[in-house]
Amino acid sequence: MEKTRITDFVRGWFVGGFEPTLFKTQDVEVAVQQFKKGDKEASHCHKIATEITMIVKGQARMKGMIISEGEIVKIPPGEYTDFEAIEDTTTVVVKLPGALNDKYLETEGK
Repeated sequence: MEKTRITDFVRGWFVGGFEPTLFKTQDVEVAVQQFKKGDKEASHCHKIATEITMIVKGQARMKGMIISEGEIVKIPPGEYTDFEAIEDTTTVVVKLPGALNDKYLETEGK
């Protein structure tokens, strides 16, 4: 058994084809992320990966839609979304397949 802390990883990403990682794989990427109220991420898409985001705690806005605790969104490849934490928020994010350098800002990908 190996014990680590989420703070040992970059932005909460702990499974995937990057370093540091707890389990190296190209098949999937997994993160637990913490956001403070007002934190934002720019609108982006993935051309290869499907992204699944669950709100574990808190509430966020993604592309104008309010996502609350216990709700899950599935974002297919090519669909753009942004993110804003409406309150302090914890998410679990799964990207599959794992695809490094597969993040395209909305202004870049058009």
